[in-house]
Amino acid sequence: MSVENVSYYEDFKEIEKKIWSLLVRAVNDRNSEFRTPVFICGNDNDLDGRVVVLRKADQPNNIIQYHSDIRSSKIEKIKNNPNCSILFYGKEEKIQLRIKAICEINYNNEVTKESWEKTGHISRKCYLVTNSPGTKSDKPTSGLDNKFNNFGFTKKESEEGYKNFCVIRCKIKSIEWLYLAAKGHRRALIDLNGPKSFTWLVP
Repeated sequence: MSVENVSYYEDFKEIEKKIWSLLVRAVNDRNSEFRTPVFICGNDNDLDGRVVVLRKADQPNNIIQYHSDIRSSKIEKIKNNPNCSILFYGKEEKIQLRIKAICEINYNNEVTKESWEKTGHISRKCYLVTNSPGTKSDKPTSGLDNKFNNFGFTKKESEEGYKNFCVIRCKIKSIEWLYLAAKGHRRALIDLNGPKSFTWLVP
């Protein structure tokens, strides 16, 4: 698509519209490049990043969320410092999003119950590992008990994983947008920490 046909090249409202269309689509589109961002948390001495799967994009409330094992090492990091950064990049769209947010850990509440019910029993498999993610092992392992180490278990059996399931809800503070264009890149900041404001930045 040429620059002349891109409505969001120099229009704040169109940029915001494009951002949320990409995020909302990514929740349901497994092929979207924006479905698996890099989530970064921790502190100055111990920053930690990993790829997560986007599970919800809520523009009215400026929230995005993903699922996690409550035993993951990132949970303690989030408890100590709820600030996070989330990095998205789409090669085809030539768009990068850098989101800063405040994390909220949801565990065994209405948020997790709703999300768990929408999670297919095969997708629940990763919450059925016996030991915490990252536990050292003396041999290659899936971490799963033999009865779960295939696709033959039932949805009822998968309920065992709910005790390890949590939802990380990220309240967005700001979104930095970068669009790569041969004519000239465009970069902008949407500040949501208070009254919403838009600022152009040098790419």
